[in-house]
Amino acid sequence: MPKVSQQYRDARRAEILAAARRCFVRDGFHGTSMQDLLAEVGLSSGAVYRYFPGKQDMIIAIAEENLAEVTVEVRRMTAVKPAAGIGELLARIFQVIKAKHEEDGFAAIALLVWAESLRDPTLAERIKSTLADVTAELADIVRERQESGGLPAEVPAAQLTQVIVASVPGYILQLATLGPAVVEGLPGAVRALWPD
Repeated sequence: MPKVSQQYRDARRAEILAAARRCFVRDGFHGTSMQDLLAEVGLSSGAVYRYFPGKQDMIIAIAEENLAEVTVEVRRMTAVKPAAGIGELLARIFQVIKAKHEEDGFAAIALLVWAESLRDPTLAERIKSTLADVTAELADIVRERQESGGLPAEVPAAQLTQVIVASVPGYILQLATLGPAVVEGLPGAVRALWPD
């Protein structure tokens, strides 16, 4: 039997996860059975189980993809020196999230993942760890802005960073529940709120 390339395996894995996303956005994690997933992707159970031993593994993989997409964007922006201002950074994150939501239901999946993390300690720990890393990176930008006078210096940087980080789940919640039209102006609003 000929060897299957890594590129083929990656494409097949992505195909399975895309089908899982569609099912999960449509029916939720617990309303989606493995039979639903197999029907959606159009592959045999053996082909799917080769990549994911069970539905929970797909949920974790999708959660990791969502977290990675936002983390990569934050890291990309914080690596540029001088880093973008807080408003610009949030506006770009919002725009990336909106584009991903239009592509594959990113915001709806995020809500499902957060709810699932309440019952799955492994998933909760992955979310907690990623948020801690992103928060630490953003804290550096907050401190820079405090030193330059762009943010209030009398409030601890850690607290300001937590407020900024908290705005991203709020944006995701509004996007998923109220729709894209409601959040359309938020990138401009955060740029105006934090112009530096």
